[in-house]
Amino acid sequence: MTKHVLVVDYGVGNLLSVCRAFEACNAVAELSGNPARIAAAERLVVPGVGAFGDCMGELRKRDLMKPIMDYIGSGAPVLGICVGMQMLMQIGEEFGEHEGLGVVPGRVRAIPGTRGDGTPHKIPHIGWSALDKPNVNTNWEGTILEGIAPGSTCYFVHSFTAEPTNDGYRLADCDYHGRRISAALRAGNVSGTQFHPEKSGETGLRILRNFLALEVYP
Repeated sequence: MTKHVLVVDYGVGNLLSVCRAFEACNAVAELSGNPARIAAAERLVVPGVGAFGDCMGELRKRDLMKPIMDYIGSGAPVLGICVGMQMLMQIGEEFGEHEGLGVVPGRVRAIPGTRGDGTPHKIPHIGWSALDKPNVNTNWEGTILEGIAPGSTCYFVHSFTAEPTNDGYRLADCDYHGRRISAALRAGNVSGTQFHPEKSGETGLRILRNFLALEVYP
């Protein structure tokens, strides 16, 4: 059966490339910022690039906060990509403090400008990094990372990282020169990737196919 996904159009994000990636997974991708279409969606994707505050501002300006939160409350699958994942947090600290969607307790903070050993490194974090399990008890079965081997690489472009107050929300991390980066989060029916699955080759497509296979969260 063909899967359907709605990509939220709020004027921000790699909208067409995200849609094309889902179409490569044999899904029907709809691009819309209409609250009625969001409410009727089979599954929802919130993309995002740029600054946290700007993205949240666009959601508010277009009156999309409530439709998205209502959809999250329905238990249907939701995926945030890049800044779309960061907006799941309570607060973003990019260019001041900005309130997020508050799905995951915690903050989005700047990646330190030094490596773990204190020497400078490049910000933003750009390129391919390996996904690792945050701890030995992390289980990827039944999540967007099912069947993904730890150490698989995905493509990142970002200067800020989500820091949940509870590590239980961390689905995957990556290491950037000794700095811990939240690569993926999960809170019930809501998943998020800091990396861009639509730019991450076959691993990224597998992650999108896993998202398409998720059912309504009990």
